[in-house]
Amino acid sequence: MSASARRLALVAALAFAASGVAGRQPPELIVHEWGTFTTVAGEEGQAVEWLPLGGPQDLPCFVYPFENNNLVKYWGGVNEPPLTYDKARFAMRGTVRMETPVVYFYAPEPVWADVTVSFPQGLMTEWYPHAGVAQPPATAGVLRRTTNSVLRWKDVAIRPNSRPALPTEQAASHYYAARETDAAAIRVGEEDEKFLFYRGVAGFQPPLTATVTADGVRLKAAGDHPIDGVVLFENRRGRIGYRVHGTLRGEATVAAPALTGDLRALHRDLERMLIASGLYAKEARAMIETWRDSWFEEGTRVFYLVPTSVVDAILPLEIAPTPVEVVRTFVGRMEVFTPAALLTLGDAIAEGDDATVIAWGRFLDPMTERILSRARPADRARIVDRVNATYRAHLEAAAIRCQ
Repeated sequence: MSASARRLALVAALAFAASGVAGRQPPELIVHEWGTFTTVAGEEGQAVEWLPLGGPQDLPCFVYPFENNNLVKYWGGVNEPPLTYDKARFAMRGTVRMETPVVYFYAPEPVWADVTVSFPQGLMTEWYPHAGVAQPPATAGVLRRTTNSVLRWKDVAIRPNSRPALPTEQAASHYYAARETDAAAIRVGEEDEKFLFYRGVAGFQPPLTATVTADGVRLKAAGDHPIDGVVLFENRRGRIGYRVHGTLRGEATVAAPALTGDLRALHRDLERMLIASGLYAKEARAMIETWRDSWFEEGTRVFYLVPTSVVDAILPLEIAPTPVEVVRTFVGRMEVFTPAALLTLGDAIAEGDDATVIAWGRFLDPMTERILSRARPADRARIVDRVNATYRAHLEAAAIRCQ
């Protein structure tokens, strides 16, 4: 049976067999979404450029990577062949990694929907299920500006009470934790899932700045939007601490937390914050579980809730039929490099402590740049050579996408 014939058959079943009433209005549709904007704070507090797509690949092989024939090497000119997905990940610089937005659907009975998400200031880089994609020309190197990048999922079949076999692989992945909710199963074409998934990279500034001071971290909300759910977190060699600031209006300095915290208590506090933003309890737990080994890794960072109006401007979302409720909860994650962290990494580079160097993962690049800016000119080449030898080759080998 052709795709169009299957769709007509399902439409008939939904319209008549399920309800028995021709011309009935679509059932009430509820849509919830969560995601993360990850940035790195510079010395002046604003987000700086880094390699947002760097780090080991953590997605299953069935997830679609971007395909952009206009993507060229920033340093190589237009006559070079387009970069592959894997190589582009180590060439494209930006300020923001848009991580794992997932869109959940709830309805009392089956319904069809069309979903479009736009990224006016960024580039969509991964998604699932299959989508129609409009990608602008993009330049690997510095992704400062780009025209609109768009994903369109047409004819999304939302199927409550359905229990289809979902795609899996043997390798562990953050991806699967997002399925542990009561959301309806969906089908796009022949592909089943519990949500619409996508990621991207961009070059805009987040609505928060963070500057290290002698007293802690000075935070400032950009524009007129108060920032809810602000939390300062630190993990130093396995000892953790956090301080809940709550709502930030204007500017405030949050004192460095004592490293005597309880990670389970932090999970509970974050879960309450996410539920208060509108997520269901299982959605909040799924989000925390997705980022359990990333949000709480070594380092200092600020978490905060991105205002919904800011999310809507960054990622316009269109859904037909119009839902009766839309919740979009995005957590901002801003990495903050303290003097102690930079000193630890600098010592590790000098001493050839490969394990410590590698542990900083995708944030090694901006940290090394900070160290180089303060190093003596005579030492800079040695630092670069040591980092390349101990980390880059290891990372690229570990990050080769599915073959």
